Amino acid sequence: MLSSTRLVRAVLPRVHRVPLARCLNTNAPENDTPKTTSFGFRTVPESEKETLVKNVFDSVASSSLGVHRLWKDNLISTLHVAGGTGDIALRILDHAREKYADRETTVEVVDINAQMLKEGFRRFKKTMYHNTPQISFHEANAQELPPSQFLDNTYDLYTIAFGIRNCTSIPDVLKEAHRVLKPGGTFACLEFSKVNNPLLSLAYDQYSFTMIPLMGTILAGDRESYQYLVESIRKFPPQPQFAKMIREAGFTTGEDEDGGAWTDLWGGIACIHKAVKV
Repeated sequence: MLSSTRLVRAVLPRVHRVPLARCLNTNAPENDTPKTTSFGFRTVPESEKETLVKNVFDSVASSSLGVHRLWKDNLISTLHVAGGTGDIALRILDHAREKYADRETTVEVVDINAQMLKEGFRRFKKTMYHNTPQISFHEANAQELPPSQFLDNTYDLYTIAFGIRNCTSIPDVLKEAHRVLKPGGTFACLEFSKVNNPLLSLAYDQYSFTMIPLMGTILAGDRESYQYLVESIRKFPPQPQFAKMIREAGFTTGEDEDGGAWTDLWGGIACIHKAVKV
């Protein structure tokens, strides 16, 4: 259902490495008052969020709602490049091959959750990219990518889809994305966002707080995990606030408006944020 972080290394129009990483902080001081963060509508110690989110994605790793596929296709189409569960990584590789006849693009999928990586690897076993240098999977934390493996100024593209809101420290994820991207590299984030139309917002709230947990019960036998997903969407910063966080990490964005720093999908139910490292 959700993806994480991807890094792509290439000279456009070819795209090369993409990490996909999920992120949480487990380094809270033992002797100080524990720092807290949100887990849906609950406030929990930062040190506990990793386990709580891991349990959620262990449950939903193989489940998906079809509309996510449309939004992910939209993300790839807006990147103008040749090119969780590896579904965006596959779209990047297919795009590179089909549009540019490029078979040199490589993608790195990075996630903190082993079950998500396992599901991604299983999916790639059915593709032409299995057992090729074009795809690799790594268990790592997007907040603290191992610097010996994910070098500074290395990647052309960093994407994260429906994953950053589950991270304990969004600013740390953005700083890491900035670190590993080359100057001129692109950061692209697909995430649920704020619906600005009052009527659509009311209808969306009624749907998401009733139907999505019900679908979780039916699809996965797990209402609580899907309830968390809905709550985590409501806690995520609205478009202008998230764009400001991206700039504070060192990126350059467009104007604070739809079609500028971000592009709303379906009235803001989902949103694509893009920025450039200068």
